[in-house]
Amino acid sequence: QVQLVESGGGLVQAGGSLRLSCAASGLTFSRYAMGWFRQAPGKEREFVSTITRSGDNTDYADSVKGRFAISRDNAKNTVYLQMNSLKPEDTAVYYCAAKWGSWSQNQYAYDYWGQGTQVTVSS
Repeated sequence: QVQLVESGGGLVQAGGSLRLSCAASGLTFSRYAMGWFRQAPGKEREFVSTITRSGDNTDYADSVKGRFAISRDNAKNTVYLQMNSLKPEDTAVYYCAAKWGSWSQNQYAYDYWGQGTQVTVSS
C-alpha cells in the first residue's frame, strides 16, 4: 500500500533551520505532484508548498516564500522541505501529500497523506 513517511521535525530556535524529508513507497513517485501542508494548534490545515512531478516548478504560500524551499529526488522517491529563518508562527505539524498528475494548492485534491512531523520554533 502507499506510504508517506515524514522525518526531520524537531525543536529549533527562531532564526534556525530544519530540513524535512518525506519518503514515499507503494506508488510511482514520478507520476505524483507532491505537497507540504501544516496544521498549527487550533487552526485548520494550510498549504505550504507544492512541486511538479518533474521538480521543474514549485509554488509557495506567501507566508513562507523566500524562506522555504521544496525539492524532490525521484530516484529516491523522496520530497524535501528546507526551512530557513524559522519563526514561532511556523510551529505546526507538517504533512506531506501526493497528488496524481498536476500540482495543486488545494489539500482536498491530494490522494495520499503522511502522518506528519512536529516542528516547534521557540522564540
